[in-house]
Amino acid sequence: MAQKHTRRTVLQRIGATGFAATTLALAGCSSQASSDGESSTESGSGGTETTEESSGGGGESSGAAQTDTVGMTENLGFDPKVIEVPVGTTVTFDNTSSIGHSVTAYEDKIPDGATYFATGGFDSEQAAIDAYPEEGNLEAGETYEHTFETKGTYEYYCIPHEMNGMVGTVKVV
Repeated sequence: MAQKHTRRTVLQRIGATGFAATTLALAGCSSQASSDGESSTESGSGGTETTEESSGGGGESSGAAQTDTVGMTENLGFDPKVIEVPVGTTVTFDNTSSIGHSVTAYEDKIPDGATYFATGGFDSEQAAIDAYPEEGNLEAGETYEHTFETKGTYEYYCIPHEMNGMVGTVKVV
């Protein structure tokens, strides 16, 4: 009865941080997530990632990767972190790590009129949070697809690893 609810509450509010820290320890010290928490760029190696400053400028291709596949990594990140796709593109999120992840849209950070998306097929961000980890957890090797039909910027995150910086952006042009 209350144990299941308490477990869920702990995982959502407190346990996610402990789980992420444990996962980081198991994954090794090479994870960039812990050292990049306050940085606006994920790594100096460049290439496919953009900063918040450059993503708001309205430029044609502000450093976003031109791809329809996003990996979910051992380093608790989406790779690439920012992508740009044409309207109507189906994006595949591929869990290439050995641990579970989620793809959960920030409900207030998707275009007006856009379809909400989250692993587990939820209609709202709160429903996805409430059901995790029993539902919406994408296991190692699994994929999740979403078709982006509305032009605009979509921001999303991984429920258990958001505090470690596992967030991403899809720009639909």
